Amino acid sequence: MLASVSLNNRTMCSQASSTSAETPQKIALILGNQHFRQDYGIKYAYLTGAMYRGIASKELVVRMGKAGLMGHLGTAGFSLEIIEENIQFIQKQLDKDNSYGMNLLSNVVEPEVEMLTVDLFLKYGICFVEAAAFMQITPALVKYRLLGLKKGPDQNIQCQHKVLAKVSRPEVAAAFMAPAPEKIVQSLLEAGSVTAEQAEWAKAVPMSHDICVEADSGGHTDMGVPTVLLPAMMSLRKEMQAKFNYKSPIRIGLAGGIGTPEAAAAAFVMGADFILTGSINQCTVESGTSDTVKDMLQGINVQDTDYAPAGDMFELGAKVQVLRKGVFFPARARKLYELYTQYNSLDEIPEKMQRQIQQRYFKKSFDKIWQEAVTYLKRKGRNDEIQRAEMSPKHKMARVFRWYFFHTNELAFEGDEANRVDFQVHTGPALGAFNQWVRGTDLESWRNRHVDEIAEKLMLATAKLLMEQTQSLVN
Repeated sequence: MLASVSLNNRTMCSQASSTSAETPQKIALILGNQHFRQDYGIKYAYLTGAMYRGIASKELVVRMGKAGLMGHLGTAGFSLEIIEENIQFIQKQLDKDNSYGMNLLSNVVEPEVEMLTVDLFLKYGICFVEAAAFMQITPALVKYRLLGLKKGPDQNIQCQHKVLAKVSRPEVAAAFMAPAPEKIVQSLLEAGSVTAEQAEWAKAVPMSHDICVEADSGGHTDMGVPTVLLPAMMSLRKEMQAKFNYKSPIRIGLAGGIGTPEAAAAAFVMGADFILTGSINQCTVESGTSDTVKDMLQGINVQDTDYAPAGDMFELGAKVQVLRKGVFFPARARKLYELYTQYNSLDEIPEKMQRQIQQRYFKKSFDKIWQEAVTYLKRKGRNDEIQRAEMSPKHKMARVFRWYFFHTNELAFEGDEANRVDFQVHTGPALGAFNQWVRGTDLESWRNRHVDEIAEKLMLATAKLLMEQTQSLVN
């Protein structure tokens, strides 16, 4: 049996004893970083991540919180009004000692929405934020972080607003490991958004004490390899910790591909301070997606996902990982991107291909889609975007093609059986691995899967596996 696991999980004791009183439950409770568990108020170094437009639902967050764990609400794609309703629901259901977090998604196109979202979080006293898809530090992030700074009784700086930064690139991780950019801090100070004390304290703390390394995952992905990314980020942490001489250490966790005890064990053995799961929570009772999608996801294996262009960053060629089994979406999405890169306008596309797209993919004419886009943009006050598209045929083509990505998301959320071949379902192979792991058990059916029970089962099985592996190494 495993004799001991260090609290920060940097090393695992090589000694074992047949008389040891350790159990999987005891080991599960000490996996990862002790201070991380304490700061987040959770029993395991295990979090559930946010998923678009409430797939990581308010019910999911509440269920995790009541179990002594923590989940993040998937706020991306929600209006501020809906986010506020979700926060009110969560706060009404949970006690003050229960933990919960909110997703803050980078919004390069409308940074004001990002700031308004932060203001909403501040209004409701949200202490935990998962920052996702950021390529650089923004004023909204800095404002949230700084307004949580204060001096403790020991005169040390306390960070009450915890930012969990999901990153997949070292340069982005470095930005979160560094103090807030001075120019942004100064502009917030001049605007009266932060105090002079908070601006000064900002120099002594990183933007985030908690970096979540996101390897190949469902949805937006850089297709990173965890065994490459995590060690690289740990080396970066050592460098940044020494450079800025922080009093409190930066912690690094791992997400992406975690759906089995073997994957979780590998993360902890590599030194992860915590793990974060995503895809496996999409196929649960609490998930906010449709039952039709859950039925489809329940039957996938590790080879049943594919990469497709990302609708929100269509012109840039960014990719998302999606369900492939039983749908045409990945192939059709790639075809749209190929046409976009090959032609300069909708009119340049060969007539036969135009008909195919409008009749089979869109089931709607290009003109109809554009008129709907104009109506939407006017409602949002984006007349500049309308003018830009009217002046640039290629940009107009991109706007029309992007409609398909929004539409296919809606079809999946609604569970539209008649159009299931066009479902866009973000998911990774971790769910396929999880499906194989629970085959033949009560959890084979998603109707028996609850996010907190998955967390419990996965952590206990991980601990048991580590105990067995350690025992085999010393025998």
